[in-house]
Amino acid sequence: MAINKVVRAALKALSYKDIDVKKNYELQRNFVNITHRHYLKPFFKTWDCEVDSENHSIPVRIFSPEKEGDYPMLLFFHGGGWVTGNIDSYSKVCANMARITNHNVVSVDYRLAPEHPFPAGLEDCYQAAKAFITKEENNFKEITIIGDSAGGNLAAALSLMARERKEFSIKKQILIYPSTYNNHSETSPFQSVHLNGTDYLLTYKRVCDYMELYKSNDSDYSNPYFAPLLADDLSDQPETLIITAEFCPLRDEGEEYGRKLRAAGNKVEIFRIKDALHGFFALPPSFPQVKICYEIINRFLDEVSNVEE
Repeated sequence: MAINKVVRAALKALSYKDIDVKKNYELQRNFVNITHRHYLKPFFKTWDCEVDSENHSIPVRIFSPEKEGDYPMLLFFHGGGWVTGNIDSYSKVCANMARITNHNVVSVDYRLAPEHPFPAGLEDCYQAAKAFITKEENNFKEITIIGDSAGGNLAAALSLMARERKEFSIKKQILIYPSTYNNHSETSPFQSVHLNGTDYLLTYKRVCDYMELYKSNDSDYSNPYFAPLLADDLSDQPETLIITAEFCPLRDEGEEYGRKLRAAGNKVEIFRIKDALHGFFALPPSFPQVKICYEIINRFLDEVSNVEE
């Protein structure tokens, strides 16, 4: 237990003072963009393009492994509470992801709240998935959707939406410490909100503020596309990998979503990364938690590929 106390103290030290996200979301957005800017773009292969939607274009950036080849695809939705983050702030993460998984990674620059509240960002992710999955000229033999935090929420909601609209199907999804529920206040039913919601990087107050900015109106809180754990029917969902972090307030709701998916007849794997904080996936790949995470992801991708072959 002694080592856990040391790790816990270190994780607390990495956290920063909570701010009022609702009043300072633009400041928070600029802070995220500046601190996560990647200056090594010339040293990895990327292509910027756009997906056409009804009345706007959705920017996407494609990251490829270093060697030429016919690679499967990861369609990635970034985190940031639906309010912060973009394809630039996640370029380092996506470049590492492409290299470590041997996949093309397509990062979607969906519209952000509060300027574009729910379901604008989700609809952008849906249109991007539809474009890459249904158009033969894209020539990707396998496509897995993946997202972290708010991006994990978008991936889960997208899978529900795809089942309902029946325009395309998603075979695989990877949800990294996803937000799946609608209550992160002091009345939350999940212990991880109470245990991890005050002392670490992501506080329960910050999650509540982000959701407040993301919603269009209060009725969104009861919408399964807003909080997938509320869905009455979770059948016919993709093969799913859920990865949570030990000291994350979203830990228990993410794992509960996996159990509900499994109970509905879906193939689901759930892993909790020990001594990990919310947001650890954006750390350099040399960190032990990130290395373990990619080992789990690669094993999942390989297992699914073997089944399909």
